[in-house]
Amino acid sequence: MAVVQRKVVVWGGIGVVVLAGAVAGGLLAAGGGGAAPRARQYSASDACLLTDSHGVTGAQAALVWAGMEDASLATRTKVTSLPVFGPATVANAVPYVNSLVQRRCDVVLAVGDTQTAAVEQVAPRNPKVRFVVVGGGRARRNVAVVSGSSGVRVAVAHVVRDATKM
Repeated sequence: MAVVQRKVVVWGGIGVVVLAGAVAGGLLAAGGGGAAPRARQYSASDACLLTDSHGVTGAQAALVWAGMEDASLATRTKVTSLPVFGPATVANAVPYVNSLVQRRCDVVLAVGDTQTAAVEQVAPRNPKVRFVVVGGGRARRNVAVVSGSSGVRVAVAHVVRDATKM
């Protein structure tokens, strides 16, 4: 009787192992049974926004950011923002513009008087970078100006799309 019980336990254990292996193999063959990853595939283009210390939550910066996101959806351009912290001076903002240039942003956008003035200082030294100032400023060879009117979101989306076309 003890021998029969041992055989039942051994065969029962083997059956459980075989069943577990079949289930695991089925899940692996089906791709793990989980949802496909939702990572977004970006193009090689980057558009970077320079803002005041409020970041993309400021009234005008929010519209610019929305336009950048619209362009990103259309072109798969990666969009990022960088707020300027500290005193609201051009001298303080210039290193922030330079850091966006060093990040190799294809287009650098600036919103706000201080950020726009900082871009106007940095742009002539970086002729291969495309700059966009929003709300004021002077257009140059590598600097485009988008007025701060009600159509700023659409205008920014167009400028970013054009600047990041490959």
